[in-house]
Amino acid sequence: MAVVQFSEEKLNKVKEIVARYPQGKQKSALIPVLHLAQEAFGGWLSAETMDYVASLLQLEPIEVYEVATFYSMFNLKPVGTYMFEVCQTGPCMVSGSDQIIEYIKSKLGIGVGETTPDGLFTLKTVECLGACGYAPMMQLGKHYREHLTPAKVDEIIAECRAKANAN
Repeated sequence: MAVVQFSEEKLNKVKEIVARYPQGKQKSALIPVLHLAQEAFGGWLSAETMDYVASLLQLEPIEVYEVATFYSMFNLKPVGTYMFEVCQTGPCMVSGSDQIIEYIKSKLGIGVGETTPDGLFTLKTVECLGACGYAPMMQLGKHYREHLTPAKVDEIIAECRAKANAN
C-alpha cells in the first residue's frame, strides 16, 4: 500500500489552516484538514489517511475517527465520481424523497451506501441539507438539485454520464 502523504503544496495549506487557530488548539483545524485529505486522496478517508491527519495535527487517531464517522460529508470507503446525497428528513420525506431514493436505487441498481460497478455513482442518504422549500432534493458535488422527480433524476444521470464520457 502506498504511503499517505500530502504534496508540499497541500502541506503548506495544512499549515495555513492550523495557523488560523490559537497555539495548542490545532484540533480546531480538523474538519478543514479532513476535507483537504478527502479531496487529495481519492474522495474518501482511509484509516491510513485519518492516522496521517492525526499525526499532522498531533491528535490521537480516535479523535479524528470520531469526527470523520460523525459527519456525513466524510466518506469512509471509496465512492463514485458522482455522489447523489439525497435528503431524507421530514420535509423532503413528506415531499417524496423516499420515492426518489427508491427510484435512484432501481435506476442505478444499487442500494444506499453503494456504488455502481462502473464507479460512476454512489447513493447516500443524508440529514437536512437546509433547502426544505425545494424538496425533495439532493446534493450533487457542490450543487443542490431540487424539486426532484423521476424525470429529473433521469436527466441528472444522463448529464453525469455525458460528463464522464467527455473526460
